[in-house]
Amino acid sequence: MDCQAEVNCGLHLVIQTSSLPEKNKVEFKLNKDTSSFPGRLLQHDLERNYSSRQGDHINLVSSSLSSFPILQRSSEEKILYSDRLSLERQKLTVCPIINGEDHLRLLNFQHNFITRIQNISNLQKLISLDLYDNQIEEISGLSTLRCLRVLLLGKNRIKKISNLENLKSLDVLDLHGNQITKIENINHLCELRVLNLARNFLSHVDNLNGLDSLTELNLRHNQITFVRDVDNLPCLQHLFLSFNNISSFDSVSCLADSSSLSDITFDGNPIAQESWYKHTVLQNMMQLRQLDMKRITEEERRMASVLAKKEEEKKRESHKQSLLKEKKRLTINNVARQWDLQQQRVANIATNEDRKDSDSPQDPCQIDGSTLSAFPEETGPLDSGLNNALQGLSVIDTYLVEVDGDTLSLYGSGALESLDRNWSVQTAGMITTVSFTFIEFDEIVQVLPKLKIKFPNSLHLKFKETNLVMLQQFNALAQLRRIDQLTIDPQGNPVVNFTLWKYYVLFRLSHFSMQKINGTEVTQNDMIMAERLFGILAHVASSELPQYRLISILGDARKKQFRYLLESKGKKPGIINEENNDSKRLVGENTNRATLNYTTRDFYNEKLE
Repeated sequence: MDCQAEVNCGLHLVIQTSSLPEKNKVEFKLNKDTSSFPGRLLQHDLERNYSSRQGDHINLVSSSLSSFPILQRSSEEKILYSDRLSLERQKLTVCPIINGEDHLRLLNFQHNFITRIQNISNLQKLISLDLYDNQIEEISGLSTLRCLRVLLLGKNRIKKISNLENLKSLDVLDLHGNQITKIENINHLCELRVLNLARNFLSHVDNLNGLDSLTELNLRHNQITFVRDVDNLPCLQHLFLSFNNISSFDSVSCLADSSSLSDITFDGNPIAQESWYKHTVLQNMMQLRQLDMKRITEEERRMASVLAKKEEEKKRESHKQSLLKEKKRLTINNVARQWDLQQQRVANIATNEDRKDSDSPQDPCQIDGSTLSAFPEETGPLDSGLNNALQGLSVIDTYLVEVDGDTLSLYGSGALESLDRNWSVQTAGMITTVSFTFIEFDEIVQVLPKLKIKFPNSLHLKFKETNLVMLQQFNALAQLRRIDQLTIDPQGNPVVNFTLWKYYVLFRLSHFSMQKINGTEVTQNDMIMAERLFGILAHVASSELPQYRLISILGDARKKQFRYLLESKGKKPGIINEENNDSKRLVGENTNRATLNYTTRDFYNEKLE
């Protein structure tokens, strides 16, 4: 029985089974005038229609000795189309055996159902093999085709690039529309000019070293998030990255180092939706001629250049700020280390003195109602370990002065010298918060008069690692002009371990009418409780002192107030006018409380001398 059908291949194909009678021969009459090798390759010298008018008969004969059909062509066909053969759209599931065709150069198996590449190892002169749109799962059977220049395996089921070791002459490799997840095993293809990996499952691009002749790389429609090694391709001109997952230029920054790249596409990526996208690409890739298939104008280049300069200025400023920030961090760390060494040294000396004088009474630390700081004199050499540590830190600043907005931060005792600077009126007037860190409180006390003068608007004081160890030290703050807020960090200030320390501060500094302590609002009940707890202390302190001693410890303004109070005894309350009331409010500090003062150890030693 004969059966004929028209298919678009341009060949007369006869499939004959040798064990069947002549009547069982199946014959397909094909259209001779249709091209079966469409020109899909960009700028390639092998693009030509090689399958048209290939003769009248091609026989595929099945043999009982083999499971593969055997190709047979007439002598006329071999003469007319000696170097090419097309078996397009023949519903083939396997590659037929092709004998006596060793001179073939172009072979086309497009649009079939072939699952494996085989039976072509004898075609060693083959330069183009087209297996587009089949069901191939693995690249194989090509090791003998050393002359192959074009390999088209698009739209198959290939999961891995492999078995291309002997195809060192490849010029075009098309693997689009497969299931490839990684670029690999192609570094030896030094003559490859076109590589198509579009519509695969790639998540990143790398491992491209060795492709020294590659001019076109198509990576459209993948899942790519970053690109590497493209700058190592010396001849690459066209790179297509459309419709991937690239979201920042940093993930493709290697492109900026490519000197040959002239055409690139990013459309369909998240990065292409950003307002800075075009300018960023152009300012980093000045050699580009086309972006997203559109020619770049001179105006666009000029705008990109202007923005590039601004961006460079921002980077320099950012770098400068980073350096300053790092220097600040290192300096603060250095100050902290020196502070720790100093505290350790103090503790060691105190321990040694306790051992020596364990049987003898210690000198009292009380004078005129004050308690002295127990900070010892710096006597005796450092042990070798501490000395080496200090020498190692000497290359870094030992103090830091920082003005940030309305806050003046002082780190290390050397920072106190900054109060002697000629501060501008604008800067000094702007400071409302002063922070002390890694500085002995007794040293801070010595500069409080300067602080009052230099920064008249300072309302908030912060203390961290300042050795506030006793309530009496708060007495020293009374000499300031005004304090609205006080912050005592528990770190390095043991005084906060006293349950009633806040009430003592509110009592002793009541003339400031403080608003917050350690960030907590001060209430009227807090003021009442402070007066109840410590009011008797001030009364006892003042009543035990003779009048001349009391006057001697008051400041000039408070001396006048005290004398005025003495002179006004016995007078009617209405005699005191409003001006005196204002003066009293400005002077502020209660006379009884003024007897609760604080004397640093250094000052006490000077008085003894």
